[in-house]
Amino acid sequence: MRQIIALLAFLGFFQATAATAQNSPVVVELYTSQGCSSCPPADAILHDLAKRDDVIALALHVDYWDYLGWKDEFADPRFTNRQHGYAQAFHARNVYTPQMIFNGKEHVVGSRTMQVMDTLMAHQQQAQPVQVSLRRNGDRVIINAQSSQRGDYVVQMARYTPQETVDVRRGENAGRTLSYANIVTSLEAISRWDGRAPLALDAPAPGGAPVVVIVQQTGFGPIVGAAQLR
Repeated sequence: MRQIIALLAFLGFFQATAATAQNSPVVVELYTSQGCSSCPPADAILHDLAKRDDVIALALHVDYWDYLGWKDEFADPRFTNRQHGYAQAFHARNVYTPQMIFNGKEHVVGSRTMQVMDTLMAHQQQAQPVQVSLRRNGDRVIINAQSSQRGDYVVQMARYTPQETVDVRRGENAGRTLSYANIVTSLEAISRWDGRAPLALDAPAPGGAPVVVIVQQTGFGPIVGAAQLR
C-alpha cells in the first residue's frame, strides 16, 4: 500500500500541503554523468521532479566518469568538489552516481523511484526556518529572506538550462540519445548571513535562464531555505 501511495504521489495525484509547496520547496540535487550507465533512470526521475512546484530539481554533472571514453559536456569539476564536500559532511567514504541529495541532509540512490519518493515526502513534512523570495529587475534578481533562527549561512545562486538532449557516441551509454532536465550551469556563493536581520540582496542575473537561490548552513550543512524563478 505504501508503494502505491508513493507512486501516485510521483505521478502528481497527491499534493504537498500548501505551506510546503509554496514556501518550502525541497531542493533535490542529482549528481549524474553522461558516462554512467546507471544514471539514465535517475535522469528520467529528475525530469518528473522538475515539473513540480514543490521541488527545486537540480542536475549537477560530475567529471569523474569522463575517463571511460565520453566527456560529459555538462560536467564541471566544481560540482564534483561539491559532491565530495557532501561526502565529508555525511562521513561517507566515497561518492557515487546517480546520487540524489535532499535539502543537503540525506542522500539516496537516484534511480530507486520508491526510495526517492519516500525521502521526498518525508522532507516535505519538515518546516524550513528560512523563507526566501525572489523577483527580477532587468538583468538583476532581488533576493529577500527571513529566518526564524540564527545560524552561519551561505547564500548561493544557481543558474540552469531547463532541458537538453545528447547523442552519446562512446562510453557506457554509447549509442543512446539521452535527455536531461535542469542542468546546472553555475552555482556560486554570493553572500554570508547570520539570520539575525532580514536579508536583502541585489545580484546580477543576466539572460533568461532560471534562477535558484539556496540558503545553506556552512560546511555543506542542511539547506534551510530556497526559491526559484523559472
